[in-house]
This record gives sequence, C-alpha cells and structure tokens, in this order.
Amino acid sequence: MSKLTPSSMDIGSRVSNLRLKNKISQEELAKRLNVDRSSISRLENGKRKVSTDELTILSKFFNKSSDYFLGIDQTSKCISPKDSIDLKTLLDGNLNTNMNYDGDNLTREQAERLKLAMTQIFWEKRQKERKRTEKYGTDK
Repeated sequence: MSKLTPSSMDIGSRVSNLRLKNKISQEELAKRLNVDRSSISRLENGKRKVSTDELTILSKFFNKSSDYFLGIDQTSKCISPKDSIDLKTLLDGNLNTNMNYDGDNLTREQAERLKLAMTQIFWEKRQKERKRTEKYGTDK
C-alpha cells in the first residue's frame, strides 16, 4: 500500500468542499469520474489518490485549475463573489485581446502567464487586507 501524502488529503478536502458547495452527491461525482461511490468517499477522506485523468475531469467539472486541487493555487479561500466578478471582468476584458509590451506582441502562453501572475498578486493582496481587517478592524 502506498503512503498517502498530506497533499492527497488536501485534494480530498477540496473535492469534498466543492461537491458539498455545489450540492452534488458522491454518487453523481462517482459517475462523472467513472468510479464507484466508495472511491469518492476514500478520496475525500484522504485514503485514495486521484489519477491524472480524474484530476482533469475534476478540474473541468468544478471549473477549477488542477493547481487548485494540488494546493498550489488557493485563491478561492479568500474571495467573495464581488471580488470574483470584478477580477474576471478586468482580466477577461483586457488580457484576452492582442497584448504587447513595448511594441512586441505577447504569445498566448505569455498572456496566460501574465493573467495568472496578476490573479495571484491580487489575491495575496486581498488576503493580507482581510487578515489586517480581522485583526485591527480597518481596511487600511
């Protein structure tokens, strides 16, 4: 039996949280992943690893990046719906067009990397602001 890592347990927690938030049963999710319900239960309890194919399906099904499930991208922990809409409007409206830097066009990959970097910077800032507000009761 292979040793389960903390990250495999984190994946299970994220799957469970998203499943419950979206009011999806373990049976329904199991059908999507082509596994039985007990496999979903073991996954959510950190007793089963997720395959690459399953991770891809989960990412598409929940509209989350694989980085989110792997614990690399934790932006959804500190956002509100208003923040999501505002950031999405900014990034989608401005970064999905032909972009250039000092006259040189960016490739699609470079634009996506820029979008990811900007998103991460925004959420780090928001998270710090919220922690400061919780601690001191002020937004500044």
